[in-house]
Amino acid sequence: MTDKGTALAERLTKTEREQRWANQKPVDAATLILIDRSGKKPKVLMGKRRDDLKFMPGKFVFPGGRRDPDDRAMPVFGALSDLIQARLMARVQRPSMSRARSLALTAIRETCEETGLMLGTREAGKPETVPKGWEAFAEHGIFPNLESLHFVARAITPPRRPKRFDTRFFACDADHVMHKIEGVVGPHAELTELKWLTLEEALHEDLPTITTVVLEELGDRIAKGFSPLLPVPFYFMVRKEFRREIID
Repeated sequence: MTDKGTALAERLTKTEREQRWANQKPVDAATLILIDRSGKKPKVLMGKRRDDLKFMPGKFVFPGGRRDPDDRAMPVFGALSDLIQARLMARVQRPSMSRARSLALTAIRETCEETGLMLGTREAGKPETVPKGWEAFAEHGIFPNLESLHFVARAITPPRRPKRFDTRFFACDADHVMHKIEGVVGPHAELTELKWLTLEEALHEDLPTITTVVLEELGDRIAKGFSPLLPVPFYFMVRKEFRREIID
């Protein structure tokens, strides 16, 4: 582990957290980091969670949520690369290509549900039959494009927390946004506002610690050319200490 990697893992370890709940198995989840690289400094899209939510109230986060098994049934344009599929299923019990595919689709669906932004392409026509949660893609004639996604990080919530997620962080350039549904974000929605922020600006918002860590990992990745071949950091806790391992 690099010195910076060690410091990031230590930051997670030192974060104060109660671990008093009955332990549970982490639930598959996916998050999407939209990146606008059109200006001098890249910007990422972040949303502020409603203050009265029980989970991470008032925090700025990337859109995302738990995997829905039905996501695997959504027709797509393109496919994940063999490398990304292998990395998504590394160190996973009962790995499958359909599970890897559905994780990527979860990130796209959750982004649409929470921000109104629809990622994909209109080049392939209109999806004919879609699973629950994907109706807007059929309505607007958009196929999700898995080729646009980068797999950039993975993190598992520590044991004995009230909710535990095994979260895969994807990134995508903002020029893959094909449509915006208005009225999704607002005072009564899960996200009350959206902001495009440079990485430096984002780190000054009220963020979960894991989000600060992923932002720093993302900054390094962009500085190195944002290649999909770059290794993926994986954070998880063992005996009350976070570890950072690399998925090659």
